[in-house]
Formats: sequence, C-alpha cells, structure tokens
Amino acid sequence: MADCRTSLSRGALLLLLLLFLLMLLGSSRSGPEMDPYRVLGLSRSASPTEIKKVYKRLAKEWHPDKNKNPGAEDMFIKITKSYEILSNEDKRANYDRYGQLDDTQPYGPRRDNFYFDEAFFNFPFDARSQREFSEGRHALRFGQYLKEVVPDSYRRPYLIKVTSDWCFSCIHIEPVWKDVAQEMEALGVGVGVVDVGYERRLANHLGAHRTPSILGLVSGRVSFFHYAVAKEHLLQFVEDLLPQRLVERVNDRNQAQFLSSWHELNKPHVLLFDQVPTVPLLFRLTAFAYKDFLQFGYVDQGLAETSHLQKKFNINTYAPTMLVFKESADKPADIIQAKDLKRPIVDEFISNNKFLSAPRLVHQKLFDELCPVKQFHRRRKFCVLLITDEEDADGRQAFLTFASENTKEVVRFAYVYQRLQQPLCDVLMHNSALSLPQVLILERRSAGKVLFKAVSSWNGSEEDKLQLREELDTLLRDPSILTHESTLPELNNEFASVFVIRWIYASYDYLSEVMEDILHNNWREMMPLLSLIFSALFILFGTVVVQAFSDSSEDKQMKPKPKETTASVTSSRAPKKNFVEVTELTDITYMSNLVRLRPGHLNIVLVLSDASKNLLLSKFAKEVYSFTGSETLHFSFLNVDKHLEWICSLLDQAPDAAPADEDDEPDRKADYSGFVLALNGHKKYLCLFRPVYTGDEHRSSDDEGRNRSRDEHRRSSRCRSLQPHHKLDRLGLWMERLLEGSLPRYYLSAWPGLNRITPK
Repeated sequence: MADCRTSLSRGALLLLLLLFLLMLLGSSRSGPEMDPYRVLGLSRSASPTEIKKVYKRLAKEWHPDKNKNPGAEDMFIKITKSYEILSNEDKRANYDRYGQLDDTQPYGPRRDNFYFDEAFFNFPFDARSQREFSEGRHALRFGQYLKEVVPDSYRRPYLIKVTSDWCFSCIHIEPVWKDVAQEMEALGVGVGVVDVGYERRLANHLGAHRTPSILGLVSGRVSFFHYAVAKEHLLQFVEDLLPQRLVERVNDRNQAQFLSSWHELNKPHVLLFDQVPTVPLLFRLTAFAYKDFLQFGYVDQGLAETSHLQKKFNINTYAPTMLVFKESADKPADIIQAKDLKRPIVDEFISNNKFLSAPRLVHQKLFDELCPVKQFHRRRKFCVLLITDEEDADGRQAFLTFASENTKEVVRFAYVYQRLQQPLCDVLMHNSALSLPQVLILERRSAGKVLFKAVSSWNGSEEDKLQLREELDTLLRDPSILTHESTLPELNNEFASVFVIRWIYASYDYLSEVMEDILHNNWREMMPLLSLIFSALFILFGTVVVQAFSDSSEDKQMKPKPKETTASVTSSRAPKKNFVEVTELTDITYMSNLVRLRPGHLNIVLVLSDASKNLLLSKFAKEVYSFTGSETLHFSFLNVDKHLEWICSLLDQAPDAAPADEDDEPDRKADYSGFVLALNGHKKYLCLFRPVYTGDEHRSSDDEGRNRSRDEHRRSSRCRSLQPHHKLDRLGLWMERLLEGSLPRYYLSAWPGLNRITPK
C-alpha cells in the first residue's frame, strides 16, 4: 500500500508539474512575440520622421546581402515588420492600445491561448491555387517581355513581381501586392508576375536573384524596389519611376509663356486644374504616354498666384478640369470636367486632341501618326499639305483658318517649310508648275509610296479657299483624282537639339538611379554595370597610353627643318589646302555663292578691276591663305568694271558702308577696287573692308594730336592714290576681327536682284 501511495503521489506531482508548464507556456504566448519599439530602439513618442530614419539605417545594417551574421535574416524580418506596424497610424494605435501587432491576431487565429500560422498549414500545397486566379493574366514569358513589354514601357511604366511556389515571404506580401496592382492597373500602369519555377531565364535577365523581388520597368530600364512592402511605398516607387520634367507648374506669371509656346514646340498644350498640391499620378502617367505629341501643365487651385488664371477660364473649383489649347492661347479647343477622372475617359479626351489643327511636319514620327499609311478602305486618311517658307505668315494663318473651318474625319491638314524639308518638297514639287507656296493633297501607301495631286498656288485668298474646298469635295467622292505617284524620303528631324536636351535629362535621371542602386543592390546585381565601367576605363586608359607613346616616338623621329616665314601670315590656323580657291561672282554663281548660302557660312568677295585683277588676286590669296582651314569661309572676286551697278545697289542699302570719297567729292567717281566684302547670305548682312593708307606714321607726340584730325580727313582721299599692291596690306588683321565677330555689320532688306549683276 505504501508503494502504491508513493507512486500515486509521484504521478500527481508530475501531472501538476505538466499543468504548470502548460500554463507558463500559455502565459508566455498570450502577449506579442516582439515589441516593435524595442526592435527599432525607439520610444513610444517617436515621430514618423524618426521612425523612417531609424528604419533605413537598420535595414541597411541588417540586410542579409550585406550582413553575414547568421541571425541577420531573422533580424531584418523583425525590423521590416516593426516598421510596417509603426509607419501605419491604425496599426500603431492598435498596438499601443491592445498590444496587438495588427488589427487582428497577426500569427493566425487564437486557439486556447496559442497562435497558429495558417500559412504554415496551407503552404505550399494550395498557395499557387490561391494566386492563379489573380496572377494568371499577369504572368510574363521571356519572349512576351522582349516583344511586347519592353516596347510598351516607353509609353507606360511596368510594376513586376518575381515570385515562386516555395516562398513564405511571397505569401506575406500577397495582400499588399494585390491591392496595389489593382489600383495601378486602373491608372494605366502595366503589371506583370514572373514565376521563377517556370521563367528562370526571364528572372536572370531582369537581374532578380532572390524571391520575392519587386521591380519597375520604364523606357526599357529596370529599377529595383528596396523598401518594406507597404502600399504607400509602392505608390511612391511608381511615381519615382517617371521622369521628373513631364509636367510644368503653371501660374499667373508663366501662363502666357506656356500657352503661347505651341508654335515653337508644334504641340497642343494641356492644362489640369485641381485642388491637390502635388500633380496627380494619373495626370503624370498620361503625360508620359503622350509626351511626344502634347505639352502638359498643372495648375494648383489652392495657390493665390493661380486665381487670375482660374477666373480667366471660369474654372469650377469643386471638380478637376482639363483644358486643351491648340493654335489659340486665349480660348481652349476642348474641355472636360469630372469629379472622378478615369484613365479611359482621359485617354479618349487626349487622343481626340492629339494634334494641332494644322501642325508643321517636323519629324517622321509625327508624319506617320498624322498621315498614316492606308490599310483598309474605311480607314483611309488624306493629308492636305501646304509647302511654304518661314516668312509667309499670312499664308499660314489663312491655311490654319481654312483647316479649322473644314474639319473632316478623313482629312488632316499640315504644312512644311521648304528649306527645312528640302528632299520631301523636291519630290512633291518635281512635276508641278505651280509657284511657292502651294497646296497638295496626298494619300500614303505602303513601302513609302504616296499618291498626290497639286491643287493650286496658295496666298490665302477667297479664290484659293474655294478651289481647295471644291477639290476636297471631289476627292471624297472620287479618290482617283490623285494621279501622281512617288516614293517619299524620310523627313528631317527638326527637333534634334531638343532631343539632345532630353537625352541629357535622361542621363541625369539614369545616373541618379545608378547611385541609388549602388547603395542597395548586392554585388551580383551590380556586376554588369561594374563590368561596363571598368571596360570603358580600360579602353580609355589604353588609348591614352598608346597615343602618348606614339607621339613621343614621332617627336624623336622628326627633325626640325628650316621653314620659310612670310610677313603676310597673320594667323596660326593650319590650312587644310595648299592653295586658295577663288571663284568669280557672276550670274551663274550668284545663287549658290550668295543667295542660297548655307547658315553660318560667309563668302569673302574681293572687288577688283581689269587693270588690277592679277595683282590684287595674288595679294588676296596670300592674305587669306592662313584662313582656308575653315569650312565656313568661301572666297570669290567681283569685277567692278562689269558689275558696278550691283555694288552700288548693294552699298545704297547700307548707307554707313558707302565710301567716304562720294561724300567729300561727289563729282569724282569712286574707286571700289581693293574693297573686300564679307557676305552672309542667310542672315543678309555684310562686313566691309576698305583700303587704308598706311604711310609713315612716325611723328612726335606734339604733332600727333595737332595733325590727327587732318590725317583722318586725308586718309580716305589717299586711298584712291594707293598702289594696288598696298591696298590689301591690313586684310589679315581685318579677317581676324571678322572671325572674332567684332566688326560692324550692315543688314540689308534683300540682296540686289540678279538683273543687277547680269551685264546688259
């Protein structure tokens, strides 16, 4: 009996001990597993700014890719979870009040004082089945990514998640990802999912070597998301993907400049009026999608400096308003207003106002969009094209008025400048006997071919408008009136300089993202970039070393040779030719050497006579020989005995350039031989060199002041008596001042006509 009692007492003692241990275990699990304030090392009164700052520091310190401590991964998860709780006002308040890590029990439902992680029981068997419904249509394949997603990323950004079936963290971020993906897709952002188990090649191509990974794609460039997976962080990440200079801030001070720049940029302008201080993400995404066709501006209605602008266009302050301005800066061409603007509505509104009423064809992309190639009979488009020049403002305005009054679905209006699109105009005007400006109607076909017909010359008169309207009516009934066929060349890109500026801005944005990646990415992801940088440095260093050795060897082999110097060489510029090419300015070379001279080019013309021709040409060649290395300088001579009427007509338009001899002695005939004219055919101005008397100027200082005025009066009269070989003595110094831009310029209204230079 004693043994039996002893065994019972021992059993009861063990049972009590087991119950006590279970109670301790239950009490230890009844509270939260971690204290987010303690994990981040913050007090309960910490501000959101302090929380964010501490989180960034700890996340970099405990990131598993940088910290090789065995417990770094667990610590990083705790830091991330703590930040998710404390950065959300509702979750933080819930924790401060009830001690819970989430609105509900974060580790699963409570069962008898124990917490169970439901993901543990469901994973991985039904994890994929839970994701298939939401992610099936977003799944990406390698070929689809290269052919569709990358080209489309130049119109809209993409948000891509890299996941796998055996990934616990992927399930943890799934609710946030699903919420953000739905919201971003409604705004026009592309969404994609890459399953590493099926698309390992695509994941390696993107540089995603761990799961889960979230990345953004815009304009073919990949950027990784490095922060905690929270909705506000993902939204900010998408905004940071877009270029920073898409939308201009408009107020009362700069509104006139913004709206009047339509002619300069050749684009319609869009203004959005709204109450929020930051530009809405929907508007920024729209601006990115249509950046090649429209210019976008944003007006904050809450600012005092926009009140005049709101009154001017009678803006309703209770709903966002979008205005489109075309050729008129005072009256919007179209308007839309709604309390909740959706992306399909905005896209339809922008697409209907993508072009000006009569835009200028400045590059091939605009031509392809405005006048598309005919694909089907019902989708054919006819283009009414005005070929004109920059000076015909009245004709362009009349054409614009006609285009605004005769809008049709199948007819588009446009104009080109002949000087800037010379190859296109040569093809279209080849068989036309009409003078410039003129109007043509064309229809584009495949392989660059076009059917066209020249309508009439265009000066904007009522007769021209009536004739063009009749031709359009006939065209809509019978398109076979387009009888001429030709192949068009590709248009010149007139906005090449603007694209260079955009390239500089894009390079700046790219360098900023590279610096951000250096701070967050691991070395494996940075290897392609580092390899490119070191390769470029190696090539540069090797080129410099080879060039240095080659220069030193050439210096050793070269021996100094005596070189003959002449007093006429006044410049250190090395000429590219061993001769001076001087052509005569006649009626044959008049157009090419003067009137149609390319912008930035000068024609240096020596005026001579039959008697002084050989001597002055020889002296002129010696003086300008050192300047023949410049490709913008052309050299000619003009015979004053043949073309005296032309040079008199030229100097009559520039009174300051007239010789002093004519003013002092009007009865005596002026001698123009030895004059040199620098003519700029494009800007229509000239610089003049007159022969200067260079006699003995060594005199005493007392006599110098007394005789200065008398010498200046006599200098011009002595020029006539100069020997021909002395008339060009100071031409080299004058050429130096010409290239420096310090010479006076005499601007002309127009060059003398060809009849002035043609001998009668």
